[in-house]
Amino acid sequence: MRVLVTGVAGFIGSNVADALIARGDEVRGVDSFLDYYPRAVKERNLAGLKRAKGFEFREQDLITADLDALTAGIDAVVHLAAQAGVRASWGQDFRIYCDANVLATQRLLEACTARKLRFVYSSSSSIYGDAPDFPTVETTLPRPVSPYGVSKLAGEHLCRLYTQSSGLPTISLRYFTVYGPRQRPDMAFHRFLRAQLRGEELMVFDDGAQTRDFTFVGDVVRANLLALEQGTPGAAYNIGGGSRVSVNHVLELIGELTGKPVRVKRGDRQRGDVRDTHASPEAAKRELGWQPITTLREGLAAELEWLRSEIAAG
Repeated sequence: MRVLVTGVAGFIGSNVADALIARGDEVRGVDSFLDYYPRAVKERNLAGLKRAKGFEFREQDLITADLDALTAGIDAVVHLAAQAGVRASWGQDFRIYCDANVLATQRLLEACTARKLRFVYSSSSSIYGDAPDFPTVETTLPRPVSPYGVSKLAGEHLCRLYTQSSGLPTISLRYFTVYGPRQRPDMAFHRFLRAQLRGEELMVFDDGAQTRDFTFVGDVVRANLLALEQGTPGAAYNIGGGSRVSVNHVLELIGELTGKPVRVKRGDRQRGDVRDTHASPEAAKRELGWQPITTLREGLAAELEWLRSEIAAG
């Protein structure tokens, strides 16, 4: 296949592109290098891909790019480009989320319609908000508690709309707290591990008893590859790691993996943060043939080793 990967310089996008190249596909990657975190981090994510046969990179913004040209010769799209961040999505900055997460998605769907390109959209567990039931199934009424969650839900609705109105085969994947090598520097595991390696206090918002269904990036990558081949057009699937634990338990694991005590500094609960998440992955198992295979300990160890190498490289 020849696959367009948007947000290819990001945490998940670069890992997806690596996997596609490794299995023999060709990848056209696009990224606008939004300044949510340093460009140098994203450039490191791309370094290996830029040397790979079968990879083509274009630095473009999906809001202004010629998307007919960008999708020419493409068989399928994995749409990962987005403005990230629950806590940063409030106030005047929500305009950025509307552009990057809603308008960009609509423009790309429009460009894909004429060619009926299979379209895999990266959504988020943030669309559920504080879900009333656990494990949470895809038919749970979405009630986002952050503007970011609203923007990702809008993208899902657009995908379903284009499937129903134009026959575009779209699949939405709802990720639950993804972690692993190349994780963004603002995300919790990255912050925790970096602070621990430096002998610093780990900043934990809320009491640490909040729980998440942590999902290793390698498992998320497999979900994307499977969604390129199968799944019901217009459907959304939970992609959860099967390791719902408290943040306090994660801190204990970090102490065990690094062999030194964890020092914690507590902060207030942040606006837009949900208390608990827990995915039911049954639909993904049934229709995509997907299930998580990486334990939390294994995944944390992999991220720790990656971060050690990053720090050593300067």
